[in-house]
Amino acid sequence: MKINIVKRIVDIALSVTLLLLMAFQVTEQLAHEWLGVTMFALTIVHQILNRKYYASVFRGKYSPLRVFQLVVNILLLLTFVCTALSGMMMSRFATPFMNGFLPSSVVRQGHLALSHWSFVLMGVHMGLHFGIVTAKLKKRAIKITAGAVMSGISVYGFYLFLKANFLDYMLLKNPFAFLDYEKAWWLVILENLAMLLAWAFAGFLLSLFLRGIAKAGKRKTALLYIALLAGVIIVAVILNTTLNAQQTNLSVSWSTPQMGCLIFLP
Repeated sequence: MKINIVKRIVDIALSVTLLLLMAFQVTEQLAHEWLGVTMFALTIVHQILNRKYYASVFRGKYSPLRVFQLVVNILLLLTFVCTALSGMMMSRFATPFMNGFLPSSVVRQGHLALSHWSFVLMGVHMGLHFGIVTAKLKKRAIKITAGAVMSGISVYGFYLFLKANFLDYMLLKNPFAFLDYEKAWWLVILENLAMLLAWAFAGFLLSLFLRGIAKAGKRKTALLYIALLAGVIIVAVILNTTLNAQQTNLSVSWSTPQMGCLIFLP
Protein backbone atom coordinates (compact mmCIF):
# COMPACT_ATOMS: atom_id res chain seq x y z
CA MET A 1 0.00 0.00 0.00
CA LYS A 2 2.80 2.43 0.91
CA ILE A 3 4.56 1.70 -2.40
CA ASN A 4 1.36 2.50 -4.31
CA ILE A 5 1.01 5.81 -2.47
CA VAL A 6 4.62 6.71 -3.30
CA LYS A 7 3.99 5.78 -6.95
CA ARG A 8 0.96 8.08 -7.12
CA ILE A 9 2.90 10.94 -5.54
CA VAL A 10 5.75 10.49 -8.03
CA ASP A 11 3.29 10.29 -10.94
CA ILE A 12 1.59 13.52 -9.86
CA ALA A 13 4.98 15.21 -9.37
CA LEU A 14 6.02 14.14 -12.87
CA SER A 15 2.85 15.56 -14.40
CA VAL A 16 3.09 18.88 -12.55
CA THR A 17 6.79 19.23 -13.38
CA LEU A 18 6.10 18.54 -17.05
CA LEU A 19 3.40 21.23 -17.17
CA LEU A 20 5.83 23.73 -15.63
CA LEU A 21 8.62 22.71 -18.01
CA MET A 22 6.34 23.40 -20.97
CA ALA A 23 5.68 26.87 -19.58
CA PHE A 24 9.14 28.38 -20.11
CA GLN A 25 7.71 31.91 -20.33
CA VAL A 26 6.39 31.46 -16.78
CA THR A 27 9.41 29.86 -15.11
CA GLU A 28 12.22 31.35 -17.28
CA GLN A 29 15.75 29.94 -17.59
CA LEU A 30 16.99 29.28 -14.04
CA ALA A 31 13.84 27.57 -12.76
CA HIS A 32 13.40 25.75 -16.07
CA GLU A 33 16.82 24.13 -15.78
CA TRP A 34 16.32 22.94 -12.22
CA LEU A 35 12.84 21.69 -13.07
CA GLY A 36 14.49 19.69 -15.85
CA VAL A 37 16.95 18.17 -13.39
CA THR A 38 14.04 17.39 -11.07
CA MET A 39 12.17 15.74 -13.92
CA PHE A 40 15.19 13.60 -14.73
CA ALA A 41 15.50 12.50 -11.09
CA LEU A 42 11.75 11.75 -10.85
CA THR A 43 11.96 9.69 -14.04
CA ILE A 44 14.71 7.54 -12.51
CA VAL A 45 12.66 7.09 -9.33
CA HIS A 46 9.61 6.20 -11.42
CA GLN A 47 11.56 3.48 -13.25
CA ILE A 48 12.82 2.01 -9.95
CA LEU A 49 9.33 1.95 -8.44
CA ASN A 50 8.00 0.20 -11.58
CA ARG A 51 10.90 -2.23 -12.03
CA LYS A 52 8.51 -5.20 -11.89
CA TYR A 53 7.04 -4.03 -15.19
CA TYR A 54 10.37 -4.52 -16.93
CA ALA A 55 10.68 -8.00 -15.40
CA SER A 56 7.34 -8.95 -16.99
CA VAL A 57 8.16 -7.62 -20.48
CA PHE A 58 9.30 -11.03 -21.76
CA ARG A 59 6.48 -12.96 -20.11
CA GLY A 60 3.05 -13.81 -21.43
CA LYS A 61 1.34 -13.17 -24.74
CA TYR A 62 1.24 -9.81 -26.48
CA SER A 63 -2.14 -8.42 -27.45
CA PRO A 64 -2.41 -5.33 -29.71
CA LEU A 65 -2.96 -3.19 -26.61
CA ARG A 66 0.07 -4.60 -24.82
CA VAL A 67 2.27 -3.98 -27.87
CA PHE A 68 1.02 -0.39 -28.05
CA GLN A 69 1.69 0.14 -24.34
CA LEU A 70 5.22 -1.21 -24.66
CA VAL A 71 6.00 0.99 -27.66
CA VAL A 72 4.64 4.10 -25.92
CA ASN A 73 6.57 3.33 -22.72
CA ILE A 74 9.86 2.78 -24.54
CA LEU A 75 9.49 5.90 -26.67
CA LEU A 76 8.48 7.97 -23.64
CA LEU A 77 11.51 6.84 -21.66
CA LEU A 78 13.87 7.49 -24.56
CA THR A 79 12.47 10.95 -25.27
CA PHE A 80 12.53 11.89 -21.58
CA VAL A 81 16.17 10.86 -21.21
CA CYS A 82 17.27 12.52 -24.46
CA THR A 83 15.34 15.70 -23.62
CA ALA A 84 17.03 15.85 -20.21
CA LEU A 85 20.50 15.24 -21.62
CA SER A 86 20.09 17.78 -24.42
CA GLY A 87 18.81 20.30 -21.89
CA MET A 88 21.81 19.71 -19.65
CA MET A 89 24.10 20.30 -22.64
CA MET A 90 22.59 23.79 -23.00
CA SER A 91 22.47 24.53 -19.27
CA ARG A 92 23.86 27.81 -17.95
CA PHE A 93 23.06 27.27 -14.26
CA ALA A 94 22.34 23.63 -13.31
CA THR A 95 24.90 21.64 -15.33
CA PRO A 96 27.18 24.07 -17.20
CA PHE A 97 29.97 21.46 -17.19
CA MET A 98 28.04 19.54 -19.88
CA ASN A 99 28.17 22.37 -22.42
CA GLY A 100 29.99 21.73 -25.68
CA PHE A 101 29.47 17.99 -26.10
CA LEU A 102 27.53 18.65 -29.31
CA PRO A 103 27.00 21.74 -31.52
CA SER A 104 24.59 24.13 -29.79
CA SER A 105 22.33 24.45 -32.84
CA VAL A 106 21.86 20.67 -33.03
CA VAL A 107 21.24 20.37 -29.28
CA ARG A 108 18.77 23.27 -29.25
CA GLN A 109 16.63 21.98 -32.09
CA GLY A 110 16.82 18.41 -30.79
CA HIS A 111 15.76 19.55 -27.32
CA LEU A 112 12.83 21.51 -28.75
CA ALA A 113 11.57 18.55 -30.80
CA LEU A 114 12.14 15.92 -28.11
CA SER A 115 10.46 17.97 -25.38
CA HIS A 116 7.28 18.22 -27.44
CA TRP A 117 7.38 14.51 -28.28
CA SER A 118 7.78 13.80 -24.55
CA PHE A 119 4.74 15.97 -23.84
CA VAL A 120 2.57 14.09 -26.35
CA LEU A 121 3.77 10.65 -25.28
CA MET A 122 3.29 11.55 -21.62
CA GLY A 123 -0.33 12.39 -22.37
CA VAL A 124 -0.89 9.13 -24.25
CA HIS A 125 0.83 7.21 -21.44
CA MET A 126 -1.50 8.80 -18.90
CA GLY A 127 -4.51 7.90 -21.01
CA LEU A 128 -3.53 4.24 -21.07
CA HIS A 129 -4.15 4.24 -17.31
CA PHE A 130 -7.50 6.05 -17.41
CA GLY A 131 -9.24 2.68 -17.33
CA ILE A 132 -8.43 2.44 -13.62
CA VAL A 133 -10.46 5.59 -13.02
CA THR A 134 -13.35 4.83 -15.38
CA ALA A 135 -13.75 1.36 -13.86
CA LYS A 136 -14.92 3.08 -10.67
CA LEU A 137 -17.69 4.89 -12.54
CA LYS A 138 -20.62 2.51 -12.26
CA LYS A 139 -23.52 4.58 -13.59
CA ARG A 140 -23.89 4.90 -17.33
CA ALA A 141 -25.05 8.53 -17.08
CA ILE A 142 -21.87 9.49 -15.22
CA LYS A 143 -19.70 7.76 -17.83
CA ILE A 144 -21.49 9.56 -20.67
CA THR A 145 -21.15 12.90 -18.89
CA ALA A 146 -17.46 12.30 -18.21
CA GLY A 147 -16.94 11.32 -21.86
CA ALA A 148 -18.72 14.47 -23.07
CA VAL A 149 -16.64 16.69 -20.76
CA MET A 150 -13.39 15.06 -21.86
CA SER A 151 -14.42 15.36 -25.51
CA GLY A 152 -14.97 19.10 -25.05
CA ILE A 153 -11.65 19.56 -23.25
CA SER A 154 -9.90 17.52 -25.94
CA VAL A 155 -11.33 19.61 -28.77
CA TYR A 156 -9.96 22.71 -27.05
CA GLY A 157 -6.67 20.98 -26.26
CA PHE A 158 -6.07 19.82 -29.82
CA TYR A 159 -7.05 23.27 -31.08
CA LEU A 160 -4.39 24.82 -28.81
CA PHE A 161 -1.91 22.18 -29.96
CA LEU A 162 -2.48 23.12 -33.60
CA LYS A 163 -2.58 26.84 -32.88
CA ALA A 164 0.81 26.69 -31.12
CA ASN A 165 2.32 24.80 -34.10
CA PHE A 166 3.59 22.00 -31.89
CA LEU A 167 3.77 19.73 -34.95
CA ASP A 168 6.36 22.02 -36.53
CA TYR A 169 8.56 21.64 -33.46
CA MET A 170 8.10 17.87 -33.36
CA LEU A 171 8.95 17.48 -37.06
CA LEU A 172 12.03 19.75 -36.83
CA LYS A 173 10.42 22.34 -39.10
CA ASN A 174 10.98 25.19 -36.68
CA PRO A 175 14.25 25.54 -34.70
CA PHE A 176 12.94 28.28 -32.40
CA ALA A 177 10.05 28.34 -29.93
CA PHE A 178 7.64 31.26 -30.10
CA LEU A 179 6.22 32.03 -26.64
CA ASP A 180 3.66 34.55 -25.46
CA TYR A 181 5.22 36.36 -22.50
CA GLU A 182 2.18 38.61 -22.07
CA LYS A 183 -0.21 35.76 -21.32
CA ALA A 184 -1.13 35.22 -17.65
CA TRP A 185 0.83 32.42 -15.96
CA TRP A 186 -2.30 30.55 -14.85
CA LEU A 187 -3.68 30.60 -18.39
CA VAL A 188 -0.43 29.15 -19.77
CA ILE A 189 -0.63 26.29 -17.24
CA LEU A 190 -4.31 25.62 -17.95
CA GLU A 191 -3.73 25.57 -21.70
CA ASN A 192 -0.85 23.12 -21.28
CA LEU A 193 -3.11 21.00 -19.08
CA ALA A 194 -5.84 21.03 -21.73
CA MET A 195 -3.36 19.84 -24.37
CA LEU A 196 -2.02 17.14 -22.06
CA LEU A 197 -5.55 15.91 -21.29
CA ALA A 198 -6.37 15.89 -25.00
CA TRP A 199 -3.54 13.46 -25.68
CA ALA A 200 -4.49 11.47 -22.59
CA PHE A 201 -8.04 11.14 -23.94
CA ALA A 202 -6.59 10.02 -27.27
CA GLY A 203 -4.51 7.38 -25.49
CA PHE A 204 -7.55 6.22 -23.56
CA LEU A 205 -9.72 5.89 -26.68
CA LEU A 206 -6.92 4.05 -28.50
CA SER A 207 -6.62 1.63 -25.59
CA LEU A 208 -10.38 0.94 -25.72
CA PHE A 209 -10.14 0.41 -29.48
CA LEU A 210 -7.20 -2.00 -29.23
CA ARG A 211 -8.84 -3.89 -26.39
CA GLY A 212 -12.08 -4.15 -28.36
CA ILE A 213 -10.61 -5.47 -31.61
CA ALA A 214 -9.00 -8.32 -29.69
CA LYS A 215 -12.40 -9.56 -28.49
CA ALA A 216 -15.00 -11.29 -30.62
CA GLY A 217 -18.22 -9.33 -30.82
CA LYS A 218 -16.60 -6.10 -29.63
CA ARG A 219 -15.06 -4.92 -32.89
CA LYS A 220 -17.98 -2.75 -34.00
CA THR A 221 -18.02 -1.08 -30.61
CA ALA A 222 -14.26 -0.57 -30.84
CA LEU A 223 -14.71 1.38 -34.07
CA LEU A 224 -16.92 3.86 -32.23
CA TYR A 225 -13.96 4.87 -30.05
CA ILE A 226 -11.83 5.60 -33.11
CA ALA A 227 -14.74 7.49 -34.66
CA LEU A 228 -15.05 9.61 -31.50
CA LEU A 229 -11.31 10.37 -31.52
CA ALA A 230 -11.42 11.25 -35.23
CA GLY A 231 -14.43 13.49 -34.63
CA VAL A 232 -12.70 15.36 -31.81
CA ILE A 233 -9.59 15.95 -33.94
CA ILE A 234 -11.63 17.01 -36.99
CA VAL A 235 -13.60 19.55 -34.94
CA ALA A 236 -10.33 20.91 -33.52
CA VAL A 237 -8.86 21.23 -37.03
CA ILE A 238 -11.97 23.01 -38.32
CA LEU A 239 -11.93 25.33 -35.31
CA ASN A 240 -8.27 26.15 -35.81
CA THR A 241 -8.69 26.72 -39.55
CA THR A 242 -11.76 28.92 -39.09
CA LEU A 243 -10.26 31.09 -36.36
CA ASN A 244 -6.97 31.43 -38.25
CA ALA A 245 -8.87 32.59 -41.34
CA GLN A 246 -10.82 35.15 -39.29
CA GLN A 247 -7.64 36.49 -37.68
CA THR A 248 -5.95 36.72 -41.07
CA ASN A 249 -8.88 38.64 -42.56
CA LEU A 250 -8.96 40.94 -39.55
CA SER A 251 -5.23 41.68 -39.75
CA VAL A 252 -5.52 42.35 -43.50
CA SER A 253 -8.46 44.71 -42.98
CA TRP A 254 -6.47 46.70 -40.42
CA SER A 255 -3.21 46.75 -42.38
CA THR A 256 -4.59 47.40 -45.88
CA PRO A 257 -5.54 51.04 -46.65
CA GLN A 258 -9.19 51.45 -47.52
CA MET A 259 -9.83 53.49 -50.70
CA GLY A 260 -12.85 55.14 -49.12
CA CYS A 261 -10.65 56.61 -46.39
CA LEU A 262 -7.95 57.92 -48.71
CA ILE A 263 -10.05 60.76 -49.96
CA PHE A 264 -10.15 62.28 -46.50
CA LEU A 265 -6.36 62.41 -46.20
CA PRO A 266 -4.73 65.84 -46.67
